[in-house]
Amino acid sequence: MSDDLVEVQDVKKHFKSGANQVVKSVDGISFAIRRGETLGLVGESGSGKSTLGRTIVGLYEATAGQVRFEGKPLAGHTREERRAFDRRAQMIFQDPHASLNPKMKIGDIIAEGIDAYRLARGKARQERIVQLLEKVGLRAEHAQRFPHEFSGGQRQRIGIARALAVEPSFIVADEPISALDVSIQAQVVNLLEDLQREEGLTYLFIAHDLHMVQHISNRIGVMYLGKMMELAASDELFREPLHPYTQALMSAIPVADPSQRGTRERIVLRGDPPSPLHPPGGCPFHTRCPAARDSCASELPAWREVKEDHWVACHLVEG
Repeated sequence: MSDDLVEVQDVKKHFKSGANQVVKSVDGISFAIRRGETLGLVGESGSGKSTLGRTIVGLYEATAGQVRFEGKPLAGHTREERRAFDRRAQMIFQDPHASLNPKMKIGDIIAEGIDAYRLARGKARQERIVQLLEKVGLRAEHAQRFPHEFSGGQRQRIGIARALAVEPSFIVADEPISALDVSIQAQVVNLLEDLQREEGLTYLFIAHDLHMVQHISNRIGVMYLGKMMELAASDELFREPLHPYTQALMSAIPVADPSQRGTRERIVLRGDPPSPLHPPGGCPFHTRCPAARDSCASELPAWREVKEDHWVACHLVEG
């Protein structure tokens, strides 16, 4: 059995905008997610990371390329195969308020998947709801309440319980902490880590907070304007970022140790990211890259492995 649970093979997701325009939200990305790992995915707003996550779990259909789950392509599934995949792959959404039906009690929200797949009925259904609530740090009596009665952190725990209800093996967590208070973010991340150990889960963890992604991820991918810039083990990426964009992101992370402040050079990028409606030719980052040369504007860099399990798309990186 392959170590790869999910394989993303030259996936593109384009959206029509107006009569003749196309937004290339995801534009030819390839990587794999290994069983039991957390792959972090970071990038600025508009990089395409959330679109990629939704395409991987099948909420969006890929424009080109393919996603494979346990070796089988997602496209072309029979209805029964797709139903089985939908149970194995779940999603935790960014906004815990918007993702919960305000008219439904929490117990019924959590049980939506249980009911859809007929996993339990009657007393067994209620016991499963209570078990899931307790697993995410809530109490049995919370099942009878409505979403507006809970804090943001509690609502996100409810969203996690809902995802767990159908016993998935793979979860895409789409910026699950960005809408929460800083004091609550670490609690939710720790909960996700505990659940991963207990349930044997595999995560794609999407975020813009590099520090938190480092805490939870085994490997990290960096996206920019619909393309993957770099992918490496978390420790290596922080120790030796190779792509100029990754280096710029790293330089913006606050230094906690006062004695080390001022030792890291801040790389300030010029301008804003180009519009995905009109992406630049060549390397998509060349318009802001402090080290860009002429070839960067005309030639798209290849996605290549420059060191063992360290991938990068940059003309300036040797290997």
